[in-house]
Order: sequence, then structure tokens, then C-alpha cells
Amino acid sequence: MVYLFKHLRHAVSLALLALMPTCVFGSSHMDAPLITLDDPANTTDVYAFLSVRNGVKYLTTSLAVWPFEEPGIGPNTFRFDDNVLYEIHVAVGKDLADGRATVSYQFQFKTHFKNKNTILQAFLGPIQNVNDGNQNLIQTYTVTKSKRGPDTVLGRGLVPPNNQGLVTFKYNQGDNGDMPAKEGVASEAALDDYTKQSIATLGNGYRSFAGQRDDGFYADIQSIFDLDFTFSGPNKPFDSQGGFNVHTMVLEIPVSDLGGDSQVVGVYATTSRQKVTILSKHERGPKTEGQYVQVGRQGNPLFNEALVAIVDKDLYNRTDPTQDQALFSKYALTPELAAVLQSLLGLPANRLTNRTDLAGIFIPDLIKVDLSTAPARLAGNPDDAGFHRLGIFGGDVLVSSVQPGILPGGIIPGGWPNGRRFGDDVVDIAVIAIASDLRTSPPTVFTGSSDIDKVVKNDITYNRVMPYAATPLNGRSHTHHGATP
Repeated sequence: MVYLFKHLRHAVSLALLALMPTCVFGSSHMDAPLITLDDPANTTDVYAFLSVRNGVKYLTTSLAVWPFEEPGIGPNTFRFDDNVLYEIHVAVGKDLADGRATVSYQFQFKTHFKNKNTILQAFLGPIQNVNDGNQNLIQTYTVTKSKRGPDTVLGRGLVPPNNQGLVTFKYNQGDNGDMPAKEGVASEAALDDYTKQSIATLGNGYRSFAGQRDDGFYADIQSIFDLDFTFSGPNKPFDSQGGFNVHTMVLEIPVSDLGGDSQVVGVYATTSRQKVTILSKHERGPKTEGQYVQVGRQGNPLFNEALVAIVDKDLYNRTDPTQDQALFSKYALTPELAAVLQSLLGLPANRLTNRTDLAGIFIPDLIKVDLSTAPARLAGNPDDAGFHRLGIFGGDVLVSSVQPGILPGGIIPGGWPNGRRFGDDVVDIAVIAIASDLRTSPPTVFTGSSDIDKVVKNDITYNRVMPYAATPLNGRSHTHHGATP
């Protein structure tokens, strides 16, 4: 497989790695027509990065679903769907080039109510601990490792409550249900009780978390799809995902279980639904049973939304990365978006075709993670020393022992497209791949502002420890698009 890094072997001055001042795409979480009708199966973001805990290396992966969860709704609340199979896939060795999953990790959920003879569906009172008598709505889940052979159940976990406000006061500052959600922390001991109690220790060194979290993606998507490429107007900066939650699954995978750290691996995620059977009038129906059918897929941010044409967006969600070369490579090699940028910015004609550099990132569409480096620097409260939202374009780099690197000595990006961390500004980072020419030696980099849409941070700080995603926003006190709560 041709990686992005292969095209960047010659030294590049980091001072020149700035991003262009305008942009026409982003991740609105509404990538394809059909999946927008199925929120619990609609993937919003996939994350994958190298972490270290107690001296042991882990590939930390995360899948988020349910876009634009308004905090504090009722009486029904957002939750994982018992009839959706959520899967995080990892490709290693020769499977990476083919886009074939070597191992898959399945999350399956079960929901029940402790008391159905009440209108109080989720909460019967303030919750002191996860699954106490006042948490009426309970979701449990099973994590299964699926390989080419017998499946292995790694363990089970419990989903904490959503952040409603007064009844989930421990999520919020000062343990006060009227206050905004707690900011990120740097140690697991400092996590709120609900989150801490919901980190599940599984078999073989794995750990998992599943529950509501803040939407960690940030960008001015509204202006992009309003065709306002100057990002002007009132209420700027405008984080379109600000004020919303998502439902997030996180899995720590021991690197030793993937064959060690002398390799690059690929990560993507899918959602699948069981077929529905309509029962006769003498039975209660409908019911779901039988084989799962894939309805959603996501790897790198932006690919299906920003590069794949409408005619193929739903097809992308129904296929797997082994078919990307045949079906979707044309969208990376000859991106329509490059032609749009040409008219806006006067880019040379050679940026429109034969974009093997973009294909190196997106085809097959897996997030590539170099496991040979030190752990990724993480955003938090405060950020790890050296973390930068622009990754390599802000001087945030790692050293690989299995790739030649962008600069001498195996220098590679500290964030996306080498993995993806919470806090990576993927819209700004992606522009360099579209507007620059990474095929030349040295690369021809488009210079300009490093702040494209004026949104430079998330609406709440991330955690630097499991589950990494930020605290779910409080239904009683949260911002929307920069407005005062």
C-alpha cells in the first residue's frame, strides 16, 4: 500500500506547513442519504491512537454514533440500539493493504427498565451510583472479539446514565446539577463517579467504555453548507457541533494482542442491523432476527462526505474497504473538491488529477496508526506538552521505527492522518492534502492562515485518560454555538 508518508521522504520546513484560508467541507455527521434516517446506527466519528498505561502499549479506538443529541430531553432518551451491531475493525499485516479486517470487536447492547409501571422512564430520582435504584433505564453490553475462527467474549459492561442535570449531578461542576459539565481531567481518579464506575475491565488486558459523551468534533459546518467560505457573519466562531452529545464506545486493545508494535495497523468501524420479520396478526410484531446487514461505515474523517459523490454515498456505507480500490479510488485520485478549490484559490491544474497522495490517505479507507512510536500526545485540561490541534502542521510529530518518515529520522505526524486523536482539527488538517501537492519532492505546500473556520477548540475539554471523550453536556446548562448557557 502507498501511504501518505511515502510521498514525503524529503525534508520539509515545518514553518511552511500552514493551511489555506478557505474551505468547503467538513464533517456534519450526515454523510449519506439513507443513514440519516437511522440515528442510532449513524456513525459520527472514529478515533484511533497509540496510548500507554502502566508501561503497556494499547491501540485505543473509539466509535461515536447518534449525531446531534440535544442534552436533557425526555421522557425517552438517546441510547444505543439493541438491534444494531456496532463493530470496530482492525487490519494488520497484509490485510492492511487489502483493507481487510483481521480482527473485529463487536459491541451488542441490551436494554431494560426496572419499573415499567411509571411515566419516569430514565430516572426515578438523583443517581448516586451507576445502576442504583434511581436509574430506571439500564443498558448493558457485551464485547466480543471476532476473528477467522471461534469468537471470544472479552467481557461485559454497564452504560452510565445520560447527563440530565439535577438527577445526574455528579457529571457537573461542583456536583451541582445546575452547573455545566465537568471539564476534562488528567487522571482516572479525578473522573466523575459515573464515568469512573463504567470503565469495564475485560479479559486479556482489554478495557472498554460505552455511554453518552460530548461530541468531540468541532468546526463551522453551518457556514460551509451555507456556502459562506469566508466564515463571516455574527456569532463567530461558530462550532456547529457545540452543545450536542453523542453516544460513544471506547476500546483499549493491547498492542501485544495485535502482533506487537513493529507495524502500522488500520482501523475502521461499521454498524449493522438485523433483518426485520413482520409477524402474523396472531403474533406480536414486528421482530428482528437472523443475519445482520451493514448500514453504516466510517474510517478517515471527511472521505464519504467530502469526496464521494451522491450516487455512491449509500453504496460506501454498504461495502467494506476491500472494495475501495475498485469502487471509490476515483474520488481520491480525481477529487471534485480540488476543482472547487482551484476556482476559489487559483490552484494549478496538476492538483486536479492523479492525486496518488490523497489515495494514500483514503484508499483503502482505514485510519492508519503507527504502533512503533511513543504514545500520541493528547488534548486535555491541560493538553499534553507538545500537543497541537494541527498535528505535524503545528510541529506535533512522532518518530517511527518502521517508516522512513516525512523528515529524516522517521519523523511522522503526531495526529491525523497518523491515527486520529480527540482534539485533532481534521477540517484544517485535511485542507493541506487537497490544496497542496504531496507528490513533489519536497512537497509543494499551500501556505496561508492556519485557522480556516475560526473554530480552534472543542466546547469542553477532553480527558487525557480513558474514556478520553469529554463529559456529556448538562441538559440544564450547556452552550449552543457559543451562546451563553
